[in-house]
Amino acid sequence: MSGDSPTAAVTDVASLAHSAREASRKLALLPDQTRKSALLAIADALERNGARILAANAKDCAAAEKLLSTGEMTQALFSRLHIKPNGIAEMAARVREVANLPDPLGKRLAVSELDKDLLLHKESCPLGVIAVVFESRPEVVPQVASLALKSGNAVLLKGGSEAAHCNESIVAVWRETLYGFPDVPQESIHLLQSRSDVLGLLSLEGEIDLLIPRGSKEFVAYMEQNSRIPVLGHGEGINHVFVDRAADLDKAVRVSLDSKIQYPAACNSAETLLVHQDIAAAFLPKIVRELQAAGVEVRGCPRVLGLLPDVKLAPATDRDWSTEYSGLVLSVKIVNTLEQALDHIHKYGSKHTECIVTEDQAVAERFLQEVDAAGVFHNASTRFADGYRYGLGAEVGISNGKLHARGPMGIEGLTTYKYKLRGNGHIVSEYSSGLRNFKHKPIG
Repeated sequence: MSGDSPTAAVTDVASLAHSAREASRKLALLPDQTRKSALLAIADALERNGARILAANAKDCAAAEKLLSTGEMTQALFSRLHIKPNGIAEMAARVREVANLPDPLGKRLAVSELDKDLLLHKESCPLGVIAVVFESRPEVVPQVASLALKSGNAVLLKGGSEAAHCNESIVAVWRETLYGFPDVPQESIHLLQSRSDVLGLLSLEGEIDLLIPRGSKEFVAYMEQNSRIPVLGHGEGINHVFVDRAADLDKAVRVSLDSKIQYPAACNSAETLLVHQDIAAAFLPKIVRELQAAGVEVRGCPRVLGLLPDVKLAPATDRDWSTEYSGLVLSVKIVNTLEQALDHIHKYGSKHTECIVTEDQAVAERFLQEVDAAGVFHNASTRFADGYRYGLGAEVGISNGKLHARGPMGIEGLTTYKYKLRGNGHIVSEYSSGLRNFKHKPIG
């Protein structure tokens, strides 16, 4: 869990959560146009206040550089912290993407005629109040907050202390903009400051509907074990690229490289490369040369080391196969068959994202069918596993689980549904006594 904010103060988390609950009741009633207009205004405000946000980020990065030099912060965490020059424009663009998505609320999911004048409607509605705990990446704030507002949910955010100034700046801009929208309560977004605030969240099952921890497997497990609130853990990414015997080698190089180096700190980057023995001699010299040129440390199984005796490689240990590096390290293993690759993924994969590179459609379909993961790709980089790239506008997180939401979690994952039954004096006793019979007729 991240440490306390340098500006952390004693917070009455229960009061904040209660105010968020009250705000969520108002949000649920807002028309989509109001939510959309507020988000578009917020996107503009982020751009207008870009210098202010970047100055706050620079302050965070300056403090983080000291931690990086002493080994108290990893390079992966520092990379997530730093906002790139075009980062403000990207934040605003993501908010606009979410604003322009179709309204997720009040969607008629099903209608049934139970009997004459007795209609059952299943309609989408907000969850209510969500709490998201995350590390480092400041862009998480506008992503999560925009999804929450678009879906009519209030949100409690707890970022890491390493990004405290930047997170505070973004939330301040957000709330300032809401002054121009009196129907949108400012209490719909709160920023928590300290580790104790997170602990305080765990007992608020009456106020918070969903906890989303974005952190280590251990942290997610801690949240699950210490709260009665439903927890949707942002999944770790032990992801594989399997290069099949029928792979196009140039295509395999492109996909493997992008999966590893496009943004190695991301949870959807590849950590292990599996290579079919039939093409290992032709493929491995190419990909290892490209990986090392990009600064990647390659760790190989004994067969990989034996195949490339003149290349400086580190031996892969059993621990490597279950490690999320989140950096420029890649473990490589030669497998004899597709079945062996599937078994390895089943044993070590985190059910996040898995990829096969092959021109054999039958093998590809088998891989897509048999691999148990939130995302299973054919001839495409694992880095596509992202809410924005899926067209969801943004994502609250990525779930490796199978209940409620799976994979990149956008606005649909922040909604649930209710049943609305409209009758005309109908009573159950008439059905239980046989005076009346159900039709259960689907409509539409």
